[in-house]
Amino acid sequence: MDLKIVELKVPEGCNVILGQSHFIKTVEDVYEALVSSSSSIKFGLAFCESSGECLVRHDGNDEELRRMAIENAEALSCGHSFNVVMRDAYPINVLTQIKMVPEVCRIFAATANLLQVVVAETEQGRGIMGVVDGSKSKGVEDEKGIEWRKGLLRKFGYKT
Repeated sequence: MDLKIVELKVPEGCNVILGQSHFIKTVEDVYEALVSSSSSIKFGLAFCESSGECLVRHDGNDEELRRMAIENAEALSCGHSFNVVMRDAYPINVLTQIKMVPEVCRIFAATANLLQVVVAETEQGRGIMGVVDGSKSKGVEDEKGIEWRKGLLRKFGYKT
């Protein structure tokens, strides 16, 4: 077994969601979950089929983001993985709906940070072992940091 690090592309102003599912129907069902979650969301979606033709299946409502999701999927090439590259919405707006899609087994990451995926490669194929989401901790927030965090959540409208 070989371990590899694959860096997913997350364009400026976008977020990426990385998950695992179990069926080709994922593309249509995740698409429906996304468009029904937000009227303003723009996204691309790509799914790595793990049997049959083993193609990268894809959809989306933004061609640039669709191409980015396809590039991420091709770089990963991990069976039954999917990634969504999105803008004009945050993962918090869509994660519940994606998790409720019957084919979705797990979500590995939902982030705007640099995202590295730890991939194991065997004679059979490739699988996601885990993710490195952003940078390591640099300390503990102080009162000023607490005030900033609370202010940011209110600015975004997530708290009143």
